[in-house]
Amino acid sequence: MQLAGAVAGAWLAHAMFGVDLLQTSTKLRSGAGRWIAEAVATAGLIVVVLRAPAGRASALVACYIGAAYWFTASTSFANPAAVLGRTLSDSFAGIAPASAPAFVLAQCAGGIAGAGGVARLLEPRR
Repeated sequence: MQLAGAVAGAWLAHAMFGVDLLQTSTKLRSGAGRWIAEAVATAGLIVVVLRAPAGRASALVACYIGAAYWFTASTSFANPAAVLGRTLSDSFAGIAPASAPAFVLAQCAGGIAGAGGVARLLEPRR
Protein backbone atom coordinates (compact mmCIF):
# COMPACT_ATOMS: atom_id res chain seq x y z
CA MET A 1 0.00 0.00 0.00
CA GLN A 2 2.89 2.37 0.69
CA LEU A 3 4.26 1.79 -2.80
CA ALA A 4 0.86 2.47 -4.36
CA GLY A 5 0.52 5.58 -2.20
CA ALA A 6 3.95 6.80 -3.31
CA VAL A 7 3.01 6.48 -6.96
CA ALA A 8 -0.40 8.08 -6.46
CA GLY A 9 1.14 10.88 -4.39
CA ALA A 10 3.72 11.69 -7.06
CA TRP A 11 1.04 11.80 -9.73
CA LEU A 12 -1.25 13.92 -7.56
CA ALA A 13 1.55 16.42 -6.89
CA HIS A 14 2.23 16.63 -10.62
CA ALA A 15 -1.45 17.29 -11.31
CA MET A 16 -1.55 20.02 -8.66
CA PHE A 17 1.45 21.78 -10.18
CA GLY A 18 0.30 21.29 -13.77
CA VAL A 19 3.27 19.24 -14.93
CA ASP A 20 3.41 15.97 -16.87
CA LEU A 21 1.98 13.16 -14.74
CA LEU A 22 4.42 10.56 -16.04
CA GLN A 23 8.04 11.48 -15.47
CA THR A 24 11.16 10.11 -13.86
CA SER A 25 13.83 11.98 -11.98
CA THR A 26 17.17 12.81 -13.57
CA LYS A 27 18.77 13.89 -10.28
CA LEU A 28 21.64 11.54 -9.55
CA ARG A 29 22.30 11.07 -5.85
CA SER A 30 25.33 9.03 -4.93
CA GLY A 31 28.35 8.91 -2.71
CA ALA A 32 29.27 7.48 0.65
CA GLY A 33 28.17 10.61 2.52
CA ARG A 34 24.64 10.43 1.19
CA TRP A 35 24.38 6.71 1.81
CA ILE A 36 25.65 7.09 5.39
CA ALA A 37 23.20 9.96 5.89
CA GLU A 38 20.37 7.78 4.62
CA ALA A 39 21.32 4.97 7.02
CA VAL A 40 21.45 7.46 9.90
CA ALA A 41 18.09 8.98 8.91
CA THR A 42 16.48 5.55 8.75
CA ALA A 43 18.01 4.40 12.04
CA GLY A 44 16.71 7.56 13.68
CA LEU A 45 13.26 7.01 12.26
CA ILE A 46 13.16 3.47 13.63
CA VAL A 47 14.24 4.73 17.05
CA VAL A 48 11.51 7.38 17.00
CA VAL A 49 8.90 4.75 16.16
CA LEU A 50 10.13 2.28 18.78
CA ARG A 51 10.61 4.82 21.56
CA ALA A 52 7.57 7.07 20.97
CA PRO A 53 5.13 7.36 23.86
CA ALA A 54 1.76 5.70 23.28
CA GLY A 55 -0.37 7.67 20.84
CA ARG A 56 2.42 10.04 19.82
CA ALA A 57 4.29 8.09 17.14
CA SER A 58 2.56 9.65 14.15
CA ALA A 59 3.26 13.23 15.24
CA LEU A 60 6.84 12.43 16.21
CA VAL A 61 7.46 10.65 12.89
CA ALA A 62 6.14 13.65 10.98
CA CYS A 63 8.38 16.01 12.95
CA TYR A 64 11.40 13.74 12.57
CA ILE A 65 11.02 13.34 8.81
CA GLY A 66 10.55 17.08 8.38
CA ALA A 67 13.70 17.78 10.38
CA ALA A 68 15.70 14.95 8.81
CA TYR A 69 15.01 16.36 5.35
CA TRP A 70 17.10 19.35 6.39
CA PHE A 71 19.78 17.75 8.60
CA THR A 72 20.87 14.87 6.38
CA ALA A 73 22.91 14.97 3.20
CA SER A 74 20.48 12.49 1.65
CA THR A 75 17.36 14.59 2.39
CA SER A 76 16.04 11.63 4.37
CA PHE A 77 14.04 9.34 2.14
CA ALA A 78 14.10 6.79 5.03
CA ASN A 79 11.57 4.49 3.34
CA PRO A 80 11.72 2.47 0.10
CA ALA A 81 8.24 3.74 -0.80
CA ALA A 82 9.51 7.32 -0.57
CA VAL A 83 12.38 6.35 -2.85
CA LEU A 84 9.92 5.01 -5.41
CA GLY A 85 7.74 8.12 -5.24
CA ARG A 86 10.72 10.40 -5.62
CA THR A 87 12.01 8.48 -8.65
CA LEU A 88 8.74 9.40 -10.35
CA SER A 89 9.20 13.17 -10.01
CA ASP A 90 11.84 15.19 -11.81
CA SER A 91 11.93 17.86 -9.12
CA PHE A 92 14.52 19.16 -6.66
CA ALA A 93 13.55 16.32 -4.29
CA GLY A 94 13.72 13.56 -6.91
CA ILE A 95 16.16 10.70 -7.21
CA ALA A 96 17.22 9.10 -10.47
CA PRO A 97 16.16 5.45 -10.69
CA ALA A 98 19.82 4.44 -11.08
CA SER A 99 20.55 5.96 -7.64
CA ALA A 100 17.63 4.26 -5.88
CA PRO A 101 19.08 0.80 -5.09
CA ALA A 102 21.93 2.19 -2.99
CA PHE A 103 19.44 4.25 -0.97
CA VAL A 104 17.28 1.19 -0.30
CA LEU A 105 20.36 -0.76 0.82
CA ALA A 106 21.35 2.12 3.12
CA GLN A 107 17.81 2.12 4.52
CA CYS A 108 18.05 -1.62 5.23
CA ALA A 109 21.35 -1.06 7.07
CA GLY A 110 19.86 1.85 9.01
CA GLY A 111 16.74 -0.14 9.86
CA ILE A 112 18.81 -2.98 11.22
CA ALA A 113 21.00 -0.58 13.21
CA GLY A 114 18.00 1.30 14.59
CA ALA A 115 16.02 -1.76 15.57
CA GLY A 116 18.94 -3.96 16.49
CA GLY A 117 21.12 -1.69 18.54
CA VAL A 118 20.42 1.98 18.83
CA ALA A 119 16.93 1.63 20.29
CA ARG A 120 18.22 -0.89 22.82
CA LEU A 121 21.07 1.40 23.84
CA LEU A 122 18.54 4.11 24.64
CA GLU A 123 16.42 1.89 26.91
CA PRO A 124 16.57 2.95 30.55
CA ARG A 125 18.73 0.72 32.72
CA ARG A 126 16.92 -1.13 35.46
